[in-house]
Amino acid sequence: MVLEVQNLRYTPAGIPVLNLLLEHESSVTEMDAPRRVKLQVRAVAFGVLAETLSRQALTSVCRFAGFMAHARNGKGLVFHIQDFSKT
Repeated sequence: MVLEVQNLRYTPAGIPVLNLLLEHESSVTEMDAPRRVKLQVRAVAFGVLAETLSRQALTSVCRFAGFMAHARNGKGLVFHIQDFSKT
């Protein structure tokens, strides 16, 4: 779910960049017992994808694909969105 969307910005080269806050919630089995998983993660999208995501309503439920990387300041992780679809 999309919790927060910052204003669309542009790199010095003119590439659109969008920072978001996503929330994930699911159930998994751990040691034969159900476990509820809920977390928030910072995310970033670039280019046309950033422009498209900037128009999504808050609390939109989507499926995201991408990769995790260190934040630029070296503190924490950021999910780099490479694709998404509405669920």
